Formats: sequence, C-alpha cells, structure tokens
Amino acid sequence: MAKIDAFFKLLADQGGSDLHMASGNQPIVRINGEMERIKYNPLTSDELKTMLYEIAPEEKVKLFEETGDIDFGYEIPGLARYRANYFMQKNGISAVFRQIPSKVLTADELGLPPICKKMAMLNRGLVLCTGPTGSGKSTTLAAIIDHANKIRKDHILTIEDPIEFVHQAQGCLINHREVGRDTRSFAAALRGALREDPDIILVGEMRDLETIALALEAASTGHLVFGTLHTQSAGKTIDRIIDVFPANQQGQIRTTLSESLKGIIAQSLFKRVDKKGRVAALEILVVTSAIANLIRESKTFQIPSMLQTGKKYGMQSLDDAIMVLLQQGKIGADDAYSKAIEKNRFLQFLKTPPDEFS
Repeated sequence: MAKIDAFFKLLADQGGSDLHMASGNQPIVRINGEMERIKYNPLTSDELKTMLYEIAPEEKVKLFEETGDIDFGYEIPGLARYRANYFMQKNGISAVFRQIPSKVLTADELGLPPICKKMAMLNRGLVLCTGPTGSGKSTTLAAIIDHANKIRKDHILTIEDPIEFVHQAQGCLINHREVGRDTRSFAAALRGALREDPDIILVGEMRDLETIALALEAASTGHLVFGTLHTQSAGKTIDRIIDVFPANQQGQIRTTLSESLKGIIAQSLFKRVDKKGRVAALEILVVTSAIANLIRESKTFQIPSMLQTGKKYGMQSLDDAIMVLLQQGKIGADDAYSKAIEKNRFLQFLKTPPDEFS
C-alpha cells in the first residue's frame, strides 16, 4: 500500500471529490465544493515528491521531469479511481486528484431527464456535454454510455486522458483507450477509430481544431459521437466550435454542424441544502430543424428563446432547471442567483438583494 493511499481513504470516508497536495501546505480535500484542510504537517517538496513518485508510472515521472506537468489515472481496487495531475509551482511539486467513483451511476440515479436516455439510442450524430471544470460532465456522460451499454448491441470506443469511468461490457463491446498510454493524442485515436468499426465514440475532451474536425467527420459519417467542452451554455458551445475554425471555413462548418449536431447538455453543479451532496441543473438543447436553421444562418443568439418553446422536444433552459431545484428546496437562493443567467428571476428569493440591485 502506497503512503498516499491513506489520504485517498480519508477522502472517500469524508465524501470528498478532490485531494490537493501542495509543497509547503497541509493536504486539502474538497467536500461539496468547499476546501477543507486535513490535520497533518505541511508537506515539504522532497517529502511530497517521494509520496507522489511512488504511485506514478515510470514513463510519466520521466515526462514530468521534462515538462513540469502530467496527467494519468490511478486506481485503488475496491475503493475508487483517480484522475491525477502533477505540476510544478513556486514552492515545488504539487498534485490534484479527482475521485472517480468505481460504480457508474445510472441515468435514473442521477435524475437525468428522459431525453438523455433517448440521446444514448441515436444512430448517429454529435452529442455534447458541457460546463465548467468539476461540473459533473463525465458523470453525466458515463450514465448515458451506461444506458447504451445495457440496451444496445454495438461497439463503444472511449478516448480519454486519462480513462475515468470504466464500463464493464454488457450488451455492447467496450474498448477504453487512454491518451499517452494507448494512443499519442485524441486526434490520432479519432483517425484510427474510423477504421475500428465503432458505433459509439466517446471523446473525453474536444480541446483543439483537429480533434473537433475529426469528431464532426465521425458524426457525419454514421457514428454516434459524445464529447465534452468547457462552455457554459448551448449557444456558446455552438459558437465555440465554429470559432475554432479559420474564417474561410466557418460557413461550411456551420452547415456540417447543423446536420450532425443532435443535442447539447450544458450543466452547472450546486451544493445541496436539503442533505449532503451536490446536484446538477441541466440546460438541454435538442437540434430540431428550426435549431439547425439558426446554426446555418449564424443566429445562435436566438437559441435561448427556442429553449423556451421547445419543451415538447425535451428542451429546457438552465434558469428553468435552477428554478425547479430551488422550488424543490434542494439548493439555496444565493447559489441559484449566482449561477443563473437571467438573475432578475431569482431576486425575489434573496433575503438580502445584492449591491447592484439595492
């Protein structure tokens, strides 16, 4: 057992999501979104380096020595998997570990709307899950993949950096590929994927032009592609994809995206006030013919109003989802107000109006 495993056990016992280890500081865990220090002596750089190098693969240590930061996956059987990031900073080495539950939560356990299950059953197209870092995108996508795994009889290929949720094959064959270990890059893996007969492809992060272009190509050639972006709304997600491309290609990309994009799930995570834990509010866009026209005609600014009129298709705005959670007593008014888009809707619930409205 590695020395650092005791901190992972403590993280699990306290229901935390992240473990922070920084030279010159006490270890810190994030619980329900808040950072809490562990009663332990501040770690020296040499002490922490010994602890961290004990669990890192040899080739990752070599890469870290050369570049100053690395990502990899670490697993403690029977406890959990962790997404690890090591980086150098002023005081020495530091690391952050994100806990990935060993059990994949189902769509029903997460309370996902029925439309999310329908997205798992699409024959082809692009479905994006977006939101800030730590908003639960991977958990939502894992639940959707889990539903497809149970119902369909297809080949699912995941490309991640590192592998997060591990799915056991049920109705589907599932192959997990890790960037840096099993393939050189997301783009290289996507190029190879087109020759590997997948029906569903999960791209852990669409972070550059080449990866986005290849994901669009795969979605438009008969594959169902799931991916993530760090955008905060459906409209901004579409704009982000198009803006990645050079100006002379954007017209063609709008057409391609309007034909291949099937849905966007944009989510924000809230601390619960009714019990321990956190809950996600989802903005859901389903690409109808009317939405496709807006994408082609560069009128994404009209998408918020389309979300309001598209409820019969399973669409919902982020503010509507936040309002439901607030009225159910699951989240606090201040948190709802701070993350809402149209903040005026939530003013009436605040005990003390913010300065700009007082």
